[in-house]
Amino acid sequence: MINGVSGFAGLSGPALAPLWRAVHERLSSGLPVRTVRVGPLDDEQRAALADLLGLDRLPAEIAAVSVAKLDQVLLESVGAGVREVVSALVGPVADRAADRSLAAEQRSALWDWLAGHEVVRAQPVLADWVASLRRAGLVAGSVERTRHELERTLLVLGRLPASGTPLPVLADDVLDDPHALDDGTRCAASVQRALAAIYDVAVPDDAPARRALWERAGVADDELSPVVLAAGLRPAGDGVAAQVLRSCAELGHAAALTLGQVRATPLAGGLPDEVWVFENPSVLALALRRFGVRCPPIVCISGWPSSAAVLFLQRLGAAGCQLRYHGDFDGEGIRIAAHVLARTGATAWRMSSADYLAALTLAPAGTPVGRVTDAPWDDELAVHLRDRGVTVSEERVANGVLDELHHRVSDHRA
Repeated sequence: MINGVSGFAGLSGPALAPLWRAVHERLSSGLPVRTVRVGPLDDEQRAALADLLGLDRLPAEIAAVSVAKLDQVLLESVGAGVREVVSALVGPVADRAADRSLAAEQRSALWDWLAGHEVVRAQPVLADWVASLRRAGLVAGSVERTRHELERTLLVLGRLPASGTPLPVLADDVLDDPHALDDGTRCAASVQRALAAIYDVAVPDDAPARRALWERAGVADDELSPVVLAAGLRPAGDGVAAQVLRSCAELGHAAALTLGQVRATPLAGGLPDEVWVFENPSVLALALRRFGVRCPPIVCISGWPSSAAVLFLQRLGAAGCQLRYHGDFDGEGIRIAAHVLARTGATAWRMSSADYLAALTLAPAGTPVGRVTDAPWDDELAVHLRDRGVTVSEERVANGVLDELHHRVSDHRA
């Protein structure tokens, strides 16, 4: 085998250069090549091509060259095929088809990884966010760069909702850079688009709207505004929240705990095995009216949970309480439930497809369910919600829910 340009000295002149460049370009496509068009050629280049191929007349100004014929001529004249010759004279022959296939596989693997990430699986509404990122394409055309940016975004989303943490503190804690989530950074924009999907709001387009969305996700330095409601809890200890909870429970009232109070109170001892978590304050009000000082342990998140609610539930879970969550049967109610379950470790209670279908017999007519995303705890629930299209509010089933709660607590106490 002949190696190097020196082995093909008679072929390396400028007159044949257009031929070798054209053949190299076509072979590098990675596709089968039968004919290569080369030109426009001047008279000297046409004559050189005729001599190489042994033609009895000059080829056209734009010539069609058979690759098989060229390969045969080269094998007979220099003992090397066309691919070896052009590799020596022009450079290694690429395989753009294979490169494109590999790049497509790498892109597909990237988006499959993102769609299957635990943060995304925990809140199926983020599938819309994943789809929008896929449509937008790669960052700087790079799979590696895109994955790096997505990993940073997912790290932040995995820590939200925060417990009133200032944005620079969150950024420094999660990304080792207090400015990593400043306005204008790629990571901040990506996180905000994900939060907009979670909360089903428009992506913010100005600084006040962005601040409001961060605050909704618990990123703020305000320990007074975020509040969580609780009743029937009598934790031990001298912490302010423990004292407030015990006092209110003994009087049959709900306690309204601020984020600051929750932060200041470790929870240990005197806690029940199970705590019931409701979406709507009206259910808590019904429970207090019905049970009074014997109210079961209940926490109310009042819609989308505040940072105080998330932190309180996380601390109850860490102390060994099993959190049982119930909310509205509609699009937003499912998203709120998925959010609470993902962030606090709670389990869905009386929120199955069977519960929804049974509730429809009590409330066959209701408001539209709105946009419905999948429920991680029940594969069929979203299907039934879309099919029936009817909301069943938590208030509609409150009496039945409280009946079961009464029996469960009574059995446990007995």
